[in-house]
Amino acid sequence: MTAHKKNPDEVNDQVEDTVQEQLEDSHKDEAKLEDAHKNEEKLESPVKNADSLEAQLEDAQAKASENWDHYIRAKAEMDNLRRRSVKDLESAHKFGIEKFVNELLPVVDSMALGLAVEDASAESLREGMELTMTMLGKMMEKLGIEEIDPINEKFDAAKHQAMTMQPSAEVEPNTVLAVMQKGYSLNERLIRPAMVIVSKAVE
Repeated sequence: MTAHKKNPDEVNDQVEDTVQEQLEDSHKDEAKLEDAHKNEEKLESPVKNADSLEAQLEDAQAKASENWDHYIRAKAEMDNLRRRSVKDLESAHKFGIEKFVNELLPVVDSMALGLAVEDASAESLREGMELTMTMLGKMMEKLGIEEIDPINEKFDAAKHQAMTMQPSAEVEPNTVLAVMQKGYSLNERLIRPAMVIVSKAVE
């Protein structure tokens, strides 16, 4: 039986296919080895991984300690501020009228000097009283105390207290005809209304 002879071209094609397959297999093996090497690089040793975790723990503990120190300082500052506020409030309650006392003392001294004069005439006593009233007026002005004397002004229920009403043809109705007692306000806040007589229309 005669063996079938292969065509040279067929032989070349088979050789080329075989070589191509071997090259492809070789490339695949190289790719697998490269991937395995990359995976090995990504994996850290247990010792190195433990060192990293320990470093992270130390860093977290340091930050926690720093934050705790900040909290302690802030709390101490707030406690000091609260104590100062309480002390200032107590001082304000105790010495809130200190300015008033300082302004009042010269008036008291003036009155004491006037009373110390023996055999004073009525005229000198009046002059002393006028001087004292002047001093009182200046004191009240410094303290923000304003006198309410609404003679011939329109009646204002927010500042005046009508004691009685009188008919009058000389002024418009609801006009203050007389002030029986002056009123006072402190820094625009009413302390005492002025007691007044108010006009009404003549019937």
